[in-house]
Amino acid sequence: MSNVLDTSKESTFMGHPKGLFVLFFTEMWERFSYYGMRAILMIYMITEAVGDNPGMGMLEKDALAIYGWYIMLVYVMSIPGGIIADKFIGQKKAVLVGAIILCAGHGVLAIENDTAFYSGLGLIILGVGMLKPNISTMVGGLYKPGDIRRDKGFSIFYIGINLGSLLATIFVSLVAKYYGWHAGFGLAGIAMLAGLLFYLAGQKHLTFVGNKPEKVKNDESSIGKLYGKLLKSPVQLVITGILLIISFVAGLSMDSFDKWGYVALFVFISLVTGLLMMVYKDLKSKVMQDRFVVLLLSFLIVIVFWGAFEQAGGLMSIYTENKTDRFLFGWEVPTAMFQSLNAAFITIFAVGVAGIWARRKLKGKESSSLFKMAIGTMIMGSGFIFMIFAATEFENSGSSSMIWLILAYLFHTIGELCASPVALSFITKLSPIKYGSLMMGVYFAATGLGGKVSGIVGEAASSFGEYKIFAGITIFTMVFGFLMILLLKPLKRLTHGAEDNEREIHTDETEGFELADESNV
Repeated sequence: MSNVLDTSKESTFMGHPKGLFVLFFTEMWERFSYYGMRAILMIYMITEAVGDNPGMGMLEKDALAIYGWYIMLVYVMSIPGGIIADKFIGQKKAVLVGAIILCAGHGVLAIENDTAFYSGLGLIILGVGMLKPNISTMVGGLYKPGDIRRDKGFSIFYIGINLGSLLATIFVSLVAKYYGWHAGFGLAGIAMLAGLLFYLAGQKHLTFVGNKPEKVKNDESSIGKLYGKLLKSPVQLVITGILLIISFVAGLSMDSFDKWGYVALFVFISLVTGLLMMVYKDLKSKVMQDRFVVLLLSFLIVIVFWGAFEQAGGLMSIYTENKTDRFLFGWEVPTAMFQSLNAAFITIFAVGVAGIWARRKLKGKESSSLFKMAIGTMIMGSGFIFMIFAATEFENSGSSSMIWLILAYLFHTIGELCASPVALSFITKLSPIKYGSLMMGVYFAATGLGGKVSGIVGEAASSFGEYKIFAGITIFTMVFGFLMILLLKPLKRLTHGAEDNEREIHTDETEGFELADESNV
């Protein structure tokens, strides 16, 4: 059975397949659980292990290291999650399995025990790895190639992500403040259970998408056979071998408690690089190979973007806790609640930002996905200018105003709206169909590597200070975004017009025919 929806048989709501809204609410509750837990994670780790609401009493540097590893692994596990779905069970069942594991993980986190804490994080890593890439791939599968509604569908889906984040960062932070950290973790688990139940109830609207892949005789695209080809290809084998040796030596040279983690990470990256080289060779047409190259280059933007953006849950969270005046009308705002600003701003500005890009496209101005991602990185990076002001104020007066945080989150959000939902849609446009979930997994792995970068950069603040770190992030993201704009034309040529023929597709539910509306492009 095809994993792409037959739009002539699917009923719609608000001009989109009803399956979109099943995935919308499933992802909303899953993101509630994830961002709720993430909002209090860092503060829980650095809070003293004594008192009425004890934490783990970690040093900030160690907590940032764990945060970086956790964020990275959550998304890196999307690669095996995507492979399992593509080759064995399909996206629909993979999302179900992931949701069940996540319920277990959040439930374990609610137990007041250090072993339960690390076990819960491990289960969440596995659960997100199964769910995240596959639910996003299913959203893309709801639309036929060339349907302009795809970008709009991902924007709606993205609103669900951030609605969950908004609710989570408000309610979980309040529950953690007044009832304890583990009650906050428990609330996140209840939300994940709600997402699982909603997903099960909406299966009738997902009949034509995410199904178990058909077995293909002598399938040359299987992961095992691709690695078999790698072993027979001297050039690729030598390149992969060199990467493995360099990664092993680099990991051993690191004098830190987690150096074996770096060894495993670098070996993993080397193996994935070898796999991607063989995927490239497996593609039969030059057009698909060129698009694949652009796809891989776009992952660099993803790493840089999230390497800066994820400071929200790491260094910025610590800065908010220790150096920001959080009193509002006599009430101390919980640190975790500031992360709700991102989701609130997305809810306010999502339609407006999408409208600006739509008007640019109507006027024939540059509005490609790569351009949006580059501009989004630059806007997001400029938000750290306000953190520079905050650090300067703290040095002068011993405290900084929360207005700097609010402005930083505002610019981070505008940048995110330009880059992130577009990136999700871009992956589904350029990925080879048989490697759809794998490439979505690589995208999320790139997001995870950005998370690890954010942890490393955050750790550096203990040596260089927040002012230099915030200034460095600002300069780097601005320069990087500008370089991507300079490379825009050759990169767009390599996409071979993947975004040039999009059109609006309307489906008549009774007659089952489609109409192309060019006026909406």
